[in-house]
Amino acid sequence: MSEMTNVDVLIIGGGPIGLACGIACQKNGLTHQIIEKGALVNSIYHYPVNMTFFSTSDRLEIGDVPFISHNPKPTRQEALEYYRRVALHWKLNISLFDEVRRVERLTEGFSVHTAKSDYQAKYVIIATGFYDIPNLLNIPGESLDKVHHYYRDPHIYFGQKIVVVGAANSAVDVAMETWRKGADVTMVIRDQQIRESVKYWIRPDIENRINEGSIKAYFNANLVGIRENEVEIETAEGKQHVIPNDYVLAMTGYLPDFSFLYSMGIEIGGDEFRTPIHDPATMKTNVDGLYLAGVICGGLKTNKWFIENSREHADLIMADIINQRGVIRP
Repeated sequence: MSEMTNVDVLIIGGGPIGLACGIACQKNGLTHQIIEKGALVNSIYHYPVNMTFFSTSDRLEIGDVPFISHNPKPTRQEALEYYRRVALHWKLNISLFDEVRRVERLTEGFSVHTAKSDYQAKYVIIATGFYDIPNLLNIPGESLDKVHHYYRDPHIYFGQKIVVVGAANSAVDVAMETWRKGADVTMVIRDQQIRESVKYWIRPDIENRINEGSIKAYFNANLVGIRENEVEIETAEGKQHVIPNDYVLAMTGYLPDFSFLYSMGIEIGGDEFRTPIHDPATMKTNVDGLYLAGVICGGLKTNKWFIENSREHADLIMADIINQRGVIRP
């Protein structure tokens, strides 16, 4: 057994909002520990290599550290550089590649056991995001190696017949980039059109490519089967289409880890988005001393919270903590 480390606040998740929570602790004289099971800002690291953010750089800033980018909307690489600089500037305590295995409620505070250490904390903040669990299609052949739920780089798809599933930003970005790098692209879209929420500077481009036939698209359709060298598509009229295929990129979104929330006693709402129960004024859950921050707050509505509109969660949580008995703001 490792020696128990005592901290005021333990933060689960080392993304931008987890870092913002650590900074809030530093500003208010509270000891903290951030636990991240992957790399620093792990979700951003796993974004497509050439990704550009929807938000401008100033909307991604945390900790009063300016984010200067070459263009108004920064790239993935610029964001990685920025958040590394933030972590160093604020001297945040971060344990990377360290997974939380168990969180136990004590009479006062929590006992948190990770792969590397054991901690006792007065408060726990969950800022885990939602990028780790793909929203599966649950169709035959989905387990084949040719099926990718994450997209990194277009090079391997050059000269290949690929199917992109989805009609939101990720799917459109993948379809456009792989097509421009020499892939034969077919989109399978269960709606009747490209989503209206797609980035305004990209939507006309994808629609024009579809209209001219450069990118093929099946609307009101579902992918129903995947085989080694082909896929099967079914339209709303019940028509079956079998087309040659080398790769499937299922850009169908991702899910929060509800089982992790359940394990800590957090209640999940009965609404269609399975929103975790929390007070939006303080971010406190039904478990005393346990808070949520960032996109995890939206449950299945993963497009509700972003970096730019959930940065304030850190300050809401800190305001609640410093007003509680036994915590004195310096």
